[in-house]
Amino acid sequence: MMTQTAYFKKMRMRCDGPNKGQVKVSRQGGVVLALALGLAWRTAAAESFPVPDMGRLAATAGVSQVEGAAGGGLTPWAVIAGYGTRDSYGGAAHITYLPTQDYALTSYGVAVGIADRVEFSLNKQIFTGSQAPLNHLRLEQDIVGVKVRLSGNLVYDQDTWVPQIAVGAMFKHNNGVGGLSGVNNVTQLGAASDHGIDYYLSATKLFMEQSILLNGTLRATKANQMGLMGFGGDLHNRYQLMAEGSAAYLISRQLLAGVEYRMKPRNLAIDQEKDNYDVFVSYFPIKNVSVTLAYVALGDITIYNTRRQNGAYLSLQAGF
Repeated sequence: MMTQTAYFKKMRMRCDGPNKGQVKVSRQGGVVLALALGLAWRTAAAESFPVPDMGRLAATAGVSQVEGAAGGGLTPWAVIAGYGTRDSYGGAAHITYLPTQDYALTSYGVAVGIADRVEFSLNKQIFTGSQAPLNHLRLEQDIVGVKVRLSGNLVYDQDTWVPQIAVGAMFKHNNGVGGLSGVNNVTQLGAASDHGIDYYLSATKLFMEQSILLNGTLRATKANQMGLMGFGGDLHNRYQLMAEGSAAYLISRQLLAGVEYRMKPRNLAIDQEKDNYDVFVSYFPIKNVSVTLAYVALGDITIYNTRRQNGAYLSLQAGF
């Protein structure tokens, strides 16, 4: 039987004259060739990039963390973004807004999970001031993240205490300072650098019978205010190990509530950085959409404003 390739070659080429090596492509053959190439490309694409299977349970991918990784709002979990199983892939996009008394933080980005094993994320943070003397303040940061699940399965390992474990890194670059007279770089505020890398290890355990999820994360970091005020400083310029934790209760398949805590380093003399914590509720009206509301305490931010910064946190996520 003639193969599909041989058939299309025969349709698109016609020998003319005694020179058998000279070939003309007929107009009809050209149309057939274009259709064939289109069909072949679509077939190859379908084989190489299967349709996401959405095979994991709702809410098991967490929400988008404020730095772009899958997890809670403040801290990454060992889960991989999206609902793709080990034979597929998934992803999520999010936008988060956190206003406090004197500032506002906007975070948005995308994350892709491959084979429920590897996660890549891109995230943008924009931090602005609203009250004098920092009412024109603007800080921006770009974050590229990668996470790898090392062991365990959040859902299937219900007969053991062993959690799902993942390691990750966040590559951060601060894009400068706006709105402060004579200051355009965080190094002018005492930071040792305007770029850095956070490394973390997360362990997440889901107790399905009790409807409880627990997470613990250890982060090695030099970041000041997540990197929005640079990395390292006049007090410390070395990696410090910070502990982060989350606890959530699954009220139903569509609703979970919990708390988070995140330790912060104190590298800058001008910024008495405090630990962060939040109380949150996440609602999944459908499997691939979530809405997270939280009360967040950020503590002190810069010596120019000594008021403790607390605020309402709203995050919208769509995933597959």
